[in-house]
Amino acid sequence: MEWVRQNDFGVRVEWGLAGAQEVGPGSSCVVVVDVLSFSTSVTVLVERGTHVLPYPWREGAADFAAAQGAQVAVGRRAVTARQPWSLSPAALRRAPFADRLVLPSPNGSTISAAVSEIPVVVASLRNASAVANWIRGRGWGTAANPVTVIAAGEHWPNRDLLRPAVEDWLGAGAVVAALGDTGPLSPEAEAARASYLAATDLAATVTESASGRELRTGGFPDDVAIAVELESSSAVPLLVDGAFTDAGRVTGTAAGR
Repeated sequence: MEWVRQNDFGVRVEWGLAGAQEVGPGSSCVVVVDVLSFSTSVTVLVERGTHVLPYPWREGAADFAAAQGAQVAVGRRAVTARQPWSLSPAALRRAPFADRLVLPSPNGSTISAAVSEIPVVVASLRNASAVANWIRGRGWGTAANPVTVIAAGEHWPNRDLLRPAVEDWLGAGAVVAALGDTGPLSPEAEAARASYLAATDLAATVTESASGRELRTGGFPDDVAIAVELESSSAVPLLVDGAFTDAGRVTGTAAGR
């Protein structure tokens, strides 16, 4: 479906797993944005030096972690003293250091694990500029070396249907805005950037969004507060050999997937 691929544009934006699979191929890199909470969690972990292994969802995650010599994150409400890691950024800040951690999620992690043969980086509202600077430093984001930014979105409860999530759209827009004039923007990228630039109180928008309210009313307001620590992180989580590592610690040919 050539008409969906935003060809001829240096910066492209799409939604979800299907968008990554359709628009990602041929890109210099794919940027995954899942603000609440996969992307934010990955930045928190990578800042601590943890190698984060994306995994599609919880079923089979423990066996996968054991095979990889890694710890595994559990559901927010399943955290215990023995398994203190979850998709909660606040819980991850409190948890002991893990050198390797499998982080399952139905959206950002699923997308990251599904992209093959293309560098994958994770962006959030905490590190959008850091990711954009890293991309620009490689001469990417041009028509010759395009970049695809994926707003992960959510799933409607009990339905296998994508729910566009405003926080991910704004996070994608933050990356596009930080990329500046690297190359022609697709209309989708232009729209995401315009939405981000038009947000007069980004933190309040994310906090009052459907996803933000879900977390706050569910007892996890700190997860939202961490997600809106705008531009607070210099981490650039890059997927290398199946694990996200800060790109600043990656050298040579390892900078690919």
